[in-house]
Amino acid sequence: MELKRVVVTGLGAITPIGNNVQDYWDGLVNGRSGAGPITHFDASLFKTQFACEVKGFNAAEYIDRKEARKMDLYAQYAVAVAKQAVSDAGLDGEAIDKNRVGVVFGAGIGGIRTFEEEIGYYAMNKQNGPKFNPFFIPKMISDIAAGQISILYGFHGPNYATTSACATSSNAIADAFNLIRLGKANAIVTGGAEAAITEGGVGGFSAMHAISTRNDSPETASRPFSASRDGFVMGEGAGCLVLEELEHAKARGAKIYAEVAGVGMSADAYHLTATHPEGLGAKLVMLNALEDAEMKPEEVDYINVHGTSTPVGDISEAKAIQEVFGEHAYKLNISSTKSITGHLLGAAGAIEAIASIMAIQHGMIPPTINHEEGDNDEKIDYNMNFTFNKAQKREVNVALSNTFGFGGHNACLIFKKFAEY
Repeated sequence: MELKRVVVTGLGAITPIGNNVQDYWDGLVNGRSGAGPITHFDASLFKTQFACEVKGFNAAEYIDRKEARKMDLYAQYAVAVAKQAVSDAGLDGEAIDKNRVGVVFGAGIGGIRTFEEEIGYYAMNKQNGPKFNPFFIPKMISDIAAGQISILYGFHGPNYATTSACATSSNAIADAFNLIRLGKANAIVTGGAEAAITEGGVGGFSAMHAISTRNDSPETASRPFSASRDGFVMGEGAGCLVLEELEHAKARGAKIYAEVAGVGMSADAYHLTATHPEGLGAKLVMLNALEDAEMKPEEVDYINVHGTSTPVGDISEAKAIQEVFGEHAYKLNISSTKSITGHLLGAAGAIEAIASIMAIQHGMIPPTINHEEGDNDEKIDYNMNFTFNKAQKREVNVALSNTFGFGGHNACLIFKKFAEY
């Protein structure tokens, strides 16, 4: 059986630096941090009082008010980006065979805000007996965004969610890619969403000492590959890609952003939350993706790294890149866009896939911001080009995107410039 080629025909983004793909890309290229004081709740008693929040999002622009009330914020973000991407791809036309269009869309945590509201109300009013919103469960569960999108458009193809913490939406995109190339669907709406900047979300990550406590300077707190890094910065939002079988896309005259070249998956099988110190799983996942794409390491121009700004993770990923790419590690560009957007958890893979695709489109590498002269970690080789502080022009034919999740889940996506052959 010959595997089909898969291309990207639509994009959508709601991020801390812009609520559409163009604004998001402008924010990345200009290195404009999305971090600031938390406004979603009163964080004055929390160790960490800042995050990268989405700004100016109005669900009513995308969803009927009555319907929006049946959704957690994460699902609202998901529907919003799906609408952007489906419209961008022109996948909402009458001629589309909706039985052959699927939705694979993930969330790392799901409706944590809904959970807190409902359980909080019950805990405070136990004496009155249970009183729960009938939409409590369907608002909270992490698969519901995929369901909402398919219902919205009547897409009857494969429909489910992936959950692998910070690798969630890369796994969703990988699954969508595999389903299409195996002929199980003509197109799939894929990506991820997260809205976990809540008391429980921030408090939980803070208790693990996973997030930065640099409250005096939120904009510079996310500083991947710098010696003074002290944890990631929480983000929120969503990203969506429409993946489509090449001949199907060509037949309807769709614009093509890039081609999905290959995907990789692996496990660290090491620790609940820490990456393997030698980058074992990270190395394996990149090798798996390169093998799937039938590419040599030397063909990769840009790596959008997981690069969360944690003391252990950044070192192990840098090591893994050196081991996989050898001498070529010093010739390619590397950047962590999490320095700008914060860490979108279950949505990270999707928005970073979009960043990788836009880098191919525009011949521009977004920067890793917040690195100061001399703030060097002795365990990191700075002969590699981390694209510090300023975007760099470069032709990008192949871009690789890494995401690694709590639980040791690793996923890697490779995109390439589309060419007929």
